[in-house]
Amino acid sequence: MEILAFGVTADEKPLLEQAFAGTHEIRCLEVFLEEDTAPIAAGYEIVSSSVNADLSGRVLRMLAAGGTKMIAQRSTGFNNIDLDEARRLGMTIGRVSYYSPYSVAEFAWALALTVNRRLVRATTRTRDFDFRLNGLMGRDFHGRTVGVLGTGKIGEAFTRIAHGFGMRLLGWDVVQNPACVELGMTYVDKDELLESSDLISLHVPLVDSTRHLIDAAALRRMRDDAILVNSSRGGLIDTEALVDELRAGRLEGVGLDVYEAEAGVFFLDKSLETVADDTLARLVTFPNVVVTSHQAYYTTDAVGQIIDTTVANVADYLAGRRSENTLVPPE
Repeated sequence: MEILAFGVTADEKPLLEQAFAGTHEIRCLEVFLEEDTAPIAAGYEIVSSSVNADLSGRVLRMLAAGGTKMIAQRSTGFNNIDLDEARRLGMTIGRVSYYSPYSVAEFAWALALTVNRRLVRATTRTRDFDFRLNGLMGRDFHGRTVGVLGTGKIGEAFTRIAHGFGMRLLGWDVVQNPACVELGMTYVDKDELLESSDLISLHVPLVDSTRHLIDAAALRRMRDDAILVNSSRGGLIDTEALVDELRAGRLEGVGLDVYEAEAGVFFLDKSLETVADDTLARLVTFPNVVVTSHQAYYTTDAVGQIIDTTVANVADYLAGRRSENTLVPPE
C-alpha cells in the first residue's frame, strides 16, 4: 500500500521512508494538508498529516470522498481535527500520544535563557564587530521563582531543569504531579503563580478551557520584569493583549515557539512576501521577544519516536486494533 504524507520536512523525509521500508511505500509532500491540497489525497486510503494540518469537517469530507479511511497525525495535539465529523464519516484517526518530553522542555529553557541573557542581540552585535555589553545585562535564575502552568510529562521535565538551576518551584494544574512535589514544587492557584513568578512557562494542551489562558487580565497580574515562555500551543496566549503589554513597556522578555495564527505561516518561507498579519509583524519587532517556528519538538530523538508511533498506528489500523494513540477507532 502507498501512504501519502503531508507537511514532511527535508530532515523528516528519509526517516519516514526508512521507517516504512519493507512494509509500505510512502509519498512525501512538503505542502500541508488543507482544503486546497486535500484533492491530492484522492485514491489514498491512508494519509499522514503534520501538526498544522487543517482537518476541519470540510477537509475530512473531501478526504473521505476521495477514499481516505485513516489519518495518522504526526503530533500529539489534535485541536485541529473535527473528531465528531471523523466519527460520522467512519474515518479512523490516530495521533502520537507521547514522544520525548525533553525535546520541548529543553527548548523552552533555551528560549528562557536566550531572552534573559539577550543572546540574539549579542550575536547580532558581534557579527558586526560590536563587542559592547550595554543593554545585555540579564539575571541569575538561581534563587528566583519559576511558575509552571501544566505539570505533565513536559512540565515535569521543565521543572527538573528548574530544580537544577536552584529555583523556587510553583505549579498549577488540575492534578498535582507527585514527582514535581518531590522536587519541592508548591501548587498554587493561577493568579498567585502569575503574581509571584519571575519566569512563567506554559505546558498545557490547547482545549476550550485553556484557550487564551494568558489573556489581558492574566498578563496584568504578571510582574513587570517577568519572562513568559510558550512552547506548547499558540492559542494559550491572547497575542493582541500580549502586544499591548509589550508596547506599554511591560515584561522583561517573551520567548514563543508557537503563535495562535501560525497556520499558513510557520514552516514556510515568507521572506519575500509582505506580512499580512499585523500582530505577528509587530510582535517580532520587540527587542525583548524571541519567536521561533514551532521547532521545540524537532530533535532526532523526538521525531524518531513520532515516526515509529506513526508506523505503529498504520499497522494497528490495518489489523483493526486500537491503542492509546487512537482518537477515533476503526469501525
